[in-house]
Amino acid sequence: MPSVVSAPAGGASGPAVRRRTAWAEGLDRLRAAAVTEPGRLRVIGAVLALLVLLFGAATAWQVSSRSAAADDVVERSQPLTADAASIYRSLADADTTAAGGFLVGGAETTATRTRYAADIATASELLVKASANTRGSGTTDPAGVQITRLGKLLPRYTGLVETARTNNRLGLPLGGAYLRYANDQMRRELLPAARALYDAETVRLSADYGRAKSWPLFALAAGVMAIGALVWAQRRHYRRTNRVFDTGLLAATAASVAVLLWLVAGHTVARAGLTRSYEHGARSLRVLNEARIDALQARGDENLTLVARGAVLTGDQKDFYEVGFRAGMKDLVGAGRGGAAAGGRLGAALALAGDDAGRRPVRDAVAAAAEWQARHAEAREADDKGDYGRALAKVIGPGASTGASFDRVDAGLQQALVHEQDRFRSAADGGRGAFAGLAKGAGVLAVLAAAGAVLGIGRRLSEYR
Repeated sequence: MPSVVSAPAGGASGPAVRRRTAWAEGLDRLRAAAVTEPGRLRVIGAVLALLVLLFGAATAWQVSSRSAAADDVVERSQPLTADAASIYRSLADADTTAAGGFLVGGAETTATRTRYAADIATASELLVKASANTRGSGTTDPAGVQITRLGKLLPRYTGLVETARTNNRLGLPLGGAYLRYANDQMRRELLPAARALYDAETVRLSADYGRAKSWPLFALAAGVMAIGALVWAQRRHYRRTNRVFDTGLLAATAASVAVLLWLVAGHTVARAGLTRSYEHGARSLRVLNEARIDALQARGDENLTLVARGAVLTGDQKDFYEVGFRAGMKDLVGAGRGGAAAGGRLGAALALAGDDAGRRPVRDAVAAAAEWQARHAEAREADDKGDYGRALAKVIGPGASTGASFDRVDAGLQQALVHEQDRFRSAADGGRGAFAGLAKGAGVLAVLAAAGAVLGIGRRLSEYR
């Protein structure tokens, strides 16, 4: 607060004299000092130190953010995406297995029941794991919403399957109706929810990739500004003193340039590794997962064609499950019969595979899919002629059946998934490794650069004493 000086003794009157504040007096001293060379040097030194420290802080902040996003890609987002795909696959396989076991009547094998139970257990365990790793609440996070929904629907589905099995063992035709209803619940509610979960995790993975790969523009701008200011200060010294080098400022410039080059090189390498992990890992894994899901859905429809025996029709009076089978196979191999010129998801997976080790199992799956289609045609021909026993043997028999062809497709896709997962992890680890030490190193070099700038200016100031 400004103070007021009282009037002089003797009663003389006059205007009150206001004493200036300490802040105003300090500003006046700074202005006075700034017009002198030592004062200007002090201001320049403070600004240089501030710019260099700002550069270091911005680099540490933005690199840490991108490093954390790269860690999320490898340790969180991609594994959760893979788990979501496994949930979908387990549910689809459970439905397919239940339908296949139903075809053998009351003599359902232990292997079939074990596989069904394992699928349900896998889906349940992965739902618990996904729930523990959701980032938001079950009502706001898209993945959390679907996890909650699946948790409610899964017990209802398993109850319907067990009811169908009980009726089937007793030889009651009601078992088929329960199984079709269970399949309808799987198609209309569980699988769409599982697909929505997979899509939500895929979106999260893409967002983490975006954050990890985005250029640290603020840090780059701060670095260019700091180096430009250091170069300007040295040029100013040279023009005023004819001294070519100022050791402190030269060291500060070298440290700042080192940080900037490290930042550009490290981020470039990280982007390259992460891009490679996406192009030849994450994208390929997505297509392979979807191809496996197509194969499972086609197999389930094939089994249910024999379970329903024409009881479920489309609007144009075609067998509902046969239409579903054909749609699934079209998605899997395209409009043709597969073979070397396969299209669909298998063709896309073949194109995305980055080496022979990745292409080989996909080629096996393509060949098995073509074989599957040919055997399915034979099964349909037998069923259309009324030879249900031969059709059943062609679908679930121990020899040259469509079931054996499906198993080959599934095994090839699983082998390709393992290979592509390894390629993803290797490339992503290489990418995120480029961030290692950069944030701390930038902080240390920035402090050294700031010290060099202050010492360089200080040496110049000492000449005025």
